[in-house]
Amino acid sequence: MKRVKILITGGAGFIGGNFVQHMVNKYPLYDIYNVDLLTYAGDLAKHRDIEKKENYHFVKADITDRDAIMSLFEKEKFDYVAHFAAESHVDRSITEPEIFVHTNVLGTQVLLDAAKQFGVSKFVHVSTDEVYGELDFDPTTLFTEETPLQPNSPYSASKASSDLLVRAYHETFGLPINITRCSNNYGPFHFPEKLIPLTISRVLNDEKIPVYGDGKNIRDWLHVLDHCVAIDLVLHEGTTGEVYNVGGHNERTNLEVVKTIITALGKSEELIEFVTDRLGHDKRYAIDPTKLEKLGWKPTYSFETGIAQTIEWYLDNKWWWEQILSGEYQDYFKKQYSLSND
Repeated sequence: MKRVKILITGGAGFIGGNFVQHMVNKYPLYDIYNVDLLTYAGDLAKHRDIEKKENYHFVKADITDRDAIMSLFEKEKFDYVAHFAAESHVDRSITEPEIFVHTNVLGTQVLLDAAKQFGVSKFVHVSTDEVYGELDFDPTTLFTEETPLQPNSPYSASKASSDLLVRAYHETFGLPINITRCSNNYGPFHFPEKLIPLTISRVLNDEKIPVYGDGKNIRDWLHVLDHCVAIDLVLHEGTTGEVYNVGGHNERTNLEVVKTIITALGKSEELIEFVTDRLGHDKRYAIDPTKLEKLGWKPTYSFETGIAQTIEWYLDNKWWWEQILSGEYQDYFKKQYSLSND
């Protein structure tokens, strides 16, 4: 009996890494291939509990390297692709937009060509609600799958561009695809440059916590494990060609998030330091996930339960985020996989 083969790009990152673990543990008869270039945000230490499992395979590769990707597809004959790999830090996109266009647009196009040529059964492109632009503070307004794309940062523009390429390959070539657009994720193995893990690590070390502007920007928070379940469902049961929004029904201002963490850890709000607002900082994101819920998905974490679980995870797993902050995590994958510094 032929084993199902799934390629997961960006599986050393935050959301992709959690999805790799979800799939490896849930589907022992699937062969899960984690393809990642291991840039600064790529970390294989998170996979130490699954790296010896027979159904887990790691391949170091650049998704923009056409020869490497085509060779991999030709050799393995993947059934499914779940595409997470992307440059994703908005601040970095403002200072280095070319990197985002190169990886997020060209890399997606290379993967689409490979998927088309070798006939994958489904290509799931994992995107973001940021492609929709921003909402005002009216709580009745939400992003739906029909909301026009109006990205406001180089990062979100590069993701919107890749979304449109995926759609075009479906419309032009008949490639079976789905696009998912999620709200802000949080949870285990979140790289410490992002708001929630940055706040947790700073509070634990009694360091100042930078908050952009007045802290009133609103995000809809989605636990990464809920997100993984959603993508799993779309991969297997999503209607070909459809877009599915994935939201957590958990809107909070950035300042509320920071204060919640400070209170939970018993520290003072004097740690908060308001800093100059980010360029083009979107006011509010909020997703209507009704379409996905009709497919059979609902988030299991409220923000209260999810943030408590996340804080506990960071307290219990200092070995992970402390070696990220120190840079030692890069030594782990070089030792385990005999990789160079390239």
